[in-house]
Amino acid sequence: MEPATSLEKPLDEEKWVCDASVDHKGRLPDRSVTGVIEFSERLSYFGLATNLIMYLSKELHEDLKTAAKNVNYWNGVTAVMPLVGGFVADAALGRFFTVIISSLVYIAGLTLLSLSQLVPRLKPCNGAACAGGRSMRVHEVIFFLAIYLISVGTGGHKPSLESFGADQFDDNHAGERKRKMSYFNWWNFALCGGLLFGVTVIPYAHDVVGWWLVDVVLTANMCFSLVVFVAGKSFYRYRKPVGSPFTPMAQVVASALAKRALPLPSDAGELYEAPKTEQRLLCHTNKLRFLDKAAIIEHKDDAAAFAIEQSNPWRLATVTQVEELKLIIGMVPIWLTALPFGIAVSQSSTFFIKQASVMDRKLGGFEIPPASVFALGAVGMLITVTLYDKLLEPAVRRATGQERGVSILKRIGVGMALSAVAMAAAALVERRRLTARAQVTVFWLVPQYMTMGLGDGFALVGLQEYFYEQVPDGMRSLGIGLYLSIFGVASFLSSLLITAVDRTTTWFARDLNGSRLDSFYWLVAALNAVNICVFVCTARSYSYKSVQRKVAVVDSPEADA
Repeated sequence: MEPATSLEKPLDEEKWVCDASVDHKGRLPDRSVTGVIEFSERLSYFGLATNLIMYLSKELHEDLKTAAKNVNYWNGVTAVMPLVGGFVADAALGRFFTVIISSLVYIAGLTLLSLSQLVPRLKPCNGAACAGGRSMRVHEVIFFLAIYLISVGTGGHKPSLESFGADQFDDNHAGERKRKMSYFNWWNFALCGGLLFGVTVIPYAHDVVGWWLVDVVLTANMCFSLVVFVAGKSFYRYRKPVGSPFTPMAQVVASALAKRALPLPSDAGELYEAPKTEQRLLCHTNKLRFLDKAAIIEHKDDAAAFAIEQSNPWRLATVTQVEELKLIIGMVPIWLTALPFGIAVSQSSTFFIKQASVMDRKLGGFEIPPASVFALGAVGMLITVTLYDKLLEPAVRRATGQERGVSILKRIGVGMALSAVAMAAAALVERRRLTARAQVTVFWLVPQYMTMGLGDGFALVGLQEYFYEQVPDGMRSLGIGLYLSIFGVASFLSSLLITAVDRTTTWFARDLNGSRLDSFYWLVAALNAVNICVFVCTARSYSYKSVQRKVAVVDSPEADA
C-alpha cells in the first residue's frame, strides 16, 4: 500500500461548472482503520452508557427519576461537547491530532473509572461497609469526574474521527463521491458492531465478574485503538485546519449590512467570486438575497479602488462565502425539527432498559442482563443499514437515474416516522406489563427496540450524512458536532420533560411498577407525530448544497462535439 497524497490533483486546463461530475482513476487510501477505531470507541462508550442507569440505581442507590435525569445529563454533555471538539479540529488542531488528544483524555477518564473500582478507599460502599473512614461521597465524586472526562474525550474523538474518515474520499471525483455515499452506512455498521458487544458481553461481565474488570478491559481497548490509529498515519489523507469558520460568516453579515442600500444586480454573474483557487466553489442560489449584497462589487470600473476593496474581506465577500452562510442558516430548521426524534432515541438508553430490569429475563438457564436488550435496537439498525445500502438505494438509483437515489431528508423523515411508531409500541407494551397478573417476558420489548433500530438506520445515518455534506467544507468536524448536539440537547430536553411531567402529574413513582410510564411514552409519541408534519414542510422548501466542480478542458474536436 502506498502512502496517500493530497485530495486535489491539478489540471492543466480547467473550467468550473455547477453539478458536473468528473471521474478519477487511482488507488484509494485505506480507510478501514477508522471503522476499527469507531468499533472500539463505541464498545467502550456503550459498555458504560447502557449500564449507567443500572449502576446509579444499584450502586449509588438513586431513585428512578434521579437516575434517569443523571443519565440524560451525562448523555447531553457527551453529545454537546462535539461542538467544541469539532470547532477545535476545524479551526486549529486538525482532525488527526484532535483524535489523538481526545483519545488520551478518554483513556484518562477510563483509567480513573478503573481506579474507583480497584483502590479500596475509592470503592463504592453502603451502610456498615462504609466503616473505617471510607465515604460513599468520595466514590461518587471520582465516578462522576471519570465519566465526564469520557464526555470531554468523546467530544473531540467522535466528530473528528468520523469526518476524518469521510475526508479520505475526494468529492471532485465521481467514483469516490459514490463510494462516500456508502461510507456513513458502513461507519454505522461498525458502530453497531461495537454497540452489540458493548451491550451484551460487557453487561454480562459486569454481572458475573464485576465492574472493576470491565473498566480495565475498556481502558485497554481504547489504548489499543489509539495505537492502531497512529500506526496508519502514513496512509491517510489530511485537510489542513482553516481557522475559525465563523469569521467569514461575520464578514458576510458585516459586508451585507454596509451595502444594504445598494441594489442587487439582475445578473448573479456580476457578483464577486474568488479568482482561481483550490477551494470548492458554490453555485449561487436565490434564497436570502439580502446576503448577496455582501458580494456586490462597488468599484468594478476602477482597478485601484477595486484592489483596495478586494483586499478587505469585511467589505467584499465572495459568492461562496455568502452561500456558506446561507447553508448554515438553512440548517437551523432541520436541526430544530430533529430534536423530538432525539428525545425518543434517549428513552432507549434510560426507561427502556429500566423496563427490562423488572421483566422476566430468563432464557433457558441464563438471565439476560437488562442493558443487553439494547442490542435489539442495534440489530434493527444493522438490518436497515445493510438492506438500504445493498438493495433499496441501488434500486431507487436505477429507477430514477439519480446519483444518490433516496434524498437525505427523505431518509431522515422515514426514520422519524418509525421512531414515533416505536414510542407508541413502547406505550402499549408498558400498559400490558402493568396490567398483567404475572411477570411478562422481556421479549415483549422486541417491537419497540426493533422499530427504534429500524428508524435509527434511516434517520441517524441520514443526519450524519446531512450534517457532513451540507456544511461548508471547512466545517465538517463541526458539522458532525452539530449532528451529535441534537442528541445532547434532546437529552437535556428529555430531563426537562420528565421534571415537568413529574410536577404536573402522578406518572412517576419511586419504582417502575408504581409509575405510568405508558402515559409518558404516549406523550413522546404525540410530540414526534406533530413534529413530523413540521419536518415535512421544512424539508420541501430546503435547497441542497450545489457545488461547482472542476472539469478538464481538452482541446480536441471530440471535446467540442
